[in-house]
Amino acid sequence: MFGLIFLTLAISLYIYMRLSRGITRSASCLVGKTAIVTGANSGIGYQTVLNLASRGCRVIMADVADMTQSKEKIIEYTNNPNIVTKFVDLASLQSVRDFASDIVKSEEKLDILINNAGISISKENRTKDGLHPVMQINYFGPFLLTHLLLDLLKKSAPSRIVSTSSSFAFLNTLSVKNLNFNDKRGLFIERFHSYANSKLALIIASDILAEKLKGTGVTCNTIHPGFVATPIMPKLYSLTENIFLNSITRLYWIFYAKNPWEGSQTLVHVAVSKKLEKVTGKYFWDCKPFFKPPAANNKQFCKEIWKATEELVNLKPEEKL
Repeated sequence: MFGLIFLTLAISLYIYMRLSRGITRSASCLVGKTAIVTGANSGIGYQTVLNLASRGCRVIMADVADMTQSKEKIIEYTNNPNIVTKFVDLASLQSVRDFASDIVKSEEKLDILINNAGISISKENRTKDGLHPVMQINYFGPFLLTHLLLDLLKKSAPSRIVSTSSSFAFLNTLSVKNLNFNDKRGLFIERFHSYANSKLALIIASDILAEKLKGTGVTCNTIHPGFVATPIMPKLYSLTENIFLNSITRLYWIFYAKNPWEGSQTLVHVAVSKKLEKVTGKYFWDCKPFFKPPAANNKQFCKEIWKATEELVNLKPEEKL
């Protein structure tokens, strides 16, 4: 009897999640537009580039990986030759500065900036910049990159900044004190929280940017792509020694997770939909606005996180808003 009830619930959940998955209906043409997508070589990033390119967009693929094959596939599938690849290592503040400098010098406009790159775990506890790798790649690097490209985005207005957050932001332990997270003990819960904290920090930064950029024509929003079948989540789950929890999460990932195309839909929707042209400071799930983690609504806390981040990424006075 219990088994039948469990099976019924599992099937019902599967059907519900399949039917409720957000798919963008936007038919926006992006001919004449230029976009940057970080983490563009695989997963959600690759599918996002593929979608933008199919709309005629000139896309700059930014990644630490070799993107030669990905670029060739995208050009083949879309017949759009305006695909450029550029190296950027978000785990290095200098690499971010070099990348941004190259973009500013070589590009006349930037219509869409998609901060998508991210990792779930890292074997190291500190980068050469003295920052936690997960926090730096997921948050500090994109924070710095966005600031360095703001003038170009303003020049190209109306333009959009979209960042990939996560529902795990609701499970954060973020504070100013642990912003540069320290998980030197390597415990599962510590590594999980570093990921969750980075995703909340993205929402906070996006919201403050949205407020500061009002009237400039630049919008800032964040999205939760859903639980997507890419390597990032299994790596996080594999850290736990709880066999039951590990098994449950893996089964969920196998049967209920979105594929990368489905996972890219909200990201693409917020980046291109004409209905969202003036929408800013929002958080989206399945192509619809969703409520934010409570901490993101604490203005004083958010200001403190912002100020601490400016210091950690070594923003120059003229680069601050």
